[in-house]
Amino acid sequence: MQRVTLQIEKMSCGNCLETVKSALEGLEGVDRADVHLEDKTAHVEYDASRVTTKQMAEAVEEEGYMIVP
Repeated sequence: MQRVTLQIEKMSCGNCLETVKSALEGLEGVDRADVHLEDKTAHVEYDASRVTTKQMAEAVEEEGYMIVP
């Protein structure tokens, strides 16, 4: 299991947080996503053989948010 911290822009409320969390945890290979509104981050535990950070970024962007490189 690997862990990555993603910086996410455009989150402004609890609903945003839940949307991002659901998008990440909906990916096969993501075990857990802890999303924090205060610092606009997501700490993700994932299986790198099943999902990539690019796929995570795409899932978040599909919901209208942005991953900051």
